[in-house]
Amino acid sequence: METTALVLAYTSMAIMLTLTCIGSAIGVTIGGNTTVAGLKKNPDMFGKSMLLCVLPSTQGLYGFAAFFLMLSALQGIDVLTMNQALAISAASVSLGLVGFYSAVKQSGLVANGINEMANGQDVFSKTMILAVFPELYAILAFACAFLALP
Repeated sequence: METTALVLAYTSMAIMLTLTCIGSAIGVTIGGNTTVAGLKKNPDMFGKSMLLCVLPSTQGLYGFAAFFLMLSALQGIDVLTMNQALAISAASVSLGLVGFYSAVKQSGLVANGINEMANGQDVFSKTMILAVFPELYAILAFACAFLALP
């Protein structure tokens, strides 16, 4: 039972880290692609669009931080029970899915803002404010993962 519980916990943590990092990579790429296209129309927008592009990368950082919090929690447990492994698994998979989805959706919002900046609209601050909303759910999932640790 102990080996099965460890395998479940570590596999779930790997899935969490993988999903959050893939979501962030996709998100940053979407924002970057939109920036490159927009620079043809408005070469002065690079600094602001770069700040917007980096926003979806935070979900990968939440997955990375949660991985190390869970790893250190696991190292403090002498015998991991199946219930503890299931708690880690549920928290991991939840953060992984929320992190992936919020990064991809956040990048769509950011890409629209960058596109409008390329068209000459002054929407940087409004885009930044709106991009925080999908971020909130990644933060909530990270907090829940932290609170669910055995």
